[in-house]
Amino acid sequence: MIEQLRQHLLVLRKMPGIEDRPGTLPLGIPSIDALLGGGLVRGALHEVVAAGEAHLPAATGFALGITRRSAPSPRLLWISEDMALAENGMPHGAGFDIFGFAPEQLVTVSVAHRRELLWAMEEALHCRAIDAVIGEMRGGRTDNVATRRLSLAAAESGTPALLLRTEPPDGVSTAATRWIISAAPSVALGMSCLAAQLVRNRRGPTGSWILEWSDGDEQFILATHAQPVAAPVLDRSRRQVA
Repeated sequence: MIEQLRQHLLVLRKMPGIEDRPGTLPLGIPSIDALLGGGLVRGALHEVVAAGEAHLPAATGFALGITRRSAPSPRLLWISEDMALAENGMPHGAGFDIFGFAPEQLVTVSVAHRRELLWAMEEALHCRAIDAVIGEMRGGRTDNVATRRLSLAAAESGTPALLLRTEPPDGVSTAATRWIISAAPSVALGMSCLAAQLVRNRRGPTGSWILEWSDGDEQFILATHAQPVAAPVLDRSRRQVA
């Protein structure tokens, strides 16, 4: 199996157009991009995990921030498990607006089962009209074969695939990176901060940072000040992304 994967990757590297695509997706913060070898691997699977249920808005914001930088006007496909929608609610439109996503740039899909979510993500990665794919799921294990196929599909297309998880997974993963995201004290009124902890990096080093989203630069920046943050609201029927 390992040898077959190696041969398949060699074939992908020789496919026309693959080598011409940018290999990394910089976050715009030199210290983080240097640690990642220039940025996130563009054609790869990445996991964005909420540190707990109350931190899902921050994790959602981090995932949107990554996808916003995937293209000048990125077209995003968001696939959710029905259970995730029942527990977390639909993402709020105002949150997408914060990250510069117009309605016509977003397509949302809901599926009943996890296997269908992973299959839909893999199929979407073969579509050249998609710049990024996010799959939202609850906790628990994922099928290793399905996630391996997802990683290969991302490598073939050069399109980033993000698994947005509402709680830390309890199994192994083929993801190139895994981020644990939690809410952090705000710098100022109207500014949302998050704590990003890189716990898995196939290129080596890990680390943690306090970040905030800059609307003007359309990228994350390092936060330098902090003040107490309000407790999360109990009504999660409409989710506000960080």
